Formats: sequence, C-alpha cells, structure tokens
Amino acid sequence: MSVEGTATMGGRITTVEQLQAHVGEEIGVGDWMEVTQERIDAFAEATGDHQWIHVDPERCRREGRGGTIAHGYLTLSLITLLRQSLRGTVIEVPVRMGVNYGSDRIRFVTPVPAGGRIRVRAMLVALDPVAPDVWQAKYRHTVEIEGEGKPALVAETLNRMYLQPR
Repeated sequence: MSVEGTATMGGRITTVEQLQAHVGEEIGVGDWMEVTQERIDAFAEATGDHQWIHVDPERCRREGRGGTIAHGYLTLSLITLLRQSLRGTVIEVPVRMGVNYGSDRIRFVTPVPAGGRIRVRAMLVALDPVAPDVWQAKYRHTVEIEGEGKPALVAETLNRMYLQPR
C-alpha cells in the first residue's frame, strides 16, 4: 500500500516477534478529520484554557489572524482518535492490557486552524521488552494538516503492551 509516495507496511501482525521485524517502518496513515470550532471550545472548557487565539474568532479576525487555532495539546490528544482510522498494517498482538506510558518528544510545528483537516501518519520506531510478557512500543506520530507543507505536530509516544500469558 502506498499513500502519497510513502510506503506503508500493510499486512497483519499477530506476534511481538513479527512486530519487531518492522521497527523503523510506517504502519499506516489515517483518514482526514475536521477540527471544528466546537471541538476547540469544548477542549477550552475542559482545560480552562480560554486564550482568545483559540476561542474568539472575531478578535482573531480583528487582529489579522484570519481565525482561531486549535490548542496544541488538543491536537496531541486527538492522536488516539486519529489512529482508529489507520490503514496499513493491522496489529493484532494478543494483549490483556495496553497503556499509554508517555512521550519522549513532542514538537508543535504548525498551528491547526479551526475548520482545518488533520490526519495521522504512524511509524513504529522501537519495540523493547520491559519485563516478562511486557513490551514497550515507541511510535512516531506525525499529524498532518491538509494543504500544509509542514505537519501540525510530531510526537514520539510510548505504549506498553501486557501480553496474554502463553
């Protein structure tokens, strides 16, 4: 499978050993999703971050900004939702639990305008054993903005997989 010139692994992965063989490869690209002003406002309400560049479209127009922008942390938090539409490799390693373990690096490169469309591109960067039947995967998530040359953000996230006992 190829998406805009970048090879995507494809296929189905059912074991950690199979997944290890694909470290350094792109695992998929998600669908485009619109970031609405309503979503931005809801995030502002949930976090208490009501800075005008996010929630005041009229002031943004007066200030020559054109419109509001999504919070960087809103864009980051949408990675989980954006990953649900990944097309490419299907990872079905039998886990009893998976947890978000954190991030190693996050860079907010380009603001996402209200009404803009974003998608995620995911690469498996590392896969390491942590304990018996516990593995840590590092993914590089690049959130792209439709029509932009630079991404909205690039984040290296860590996920722990607690495998089903064999």
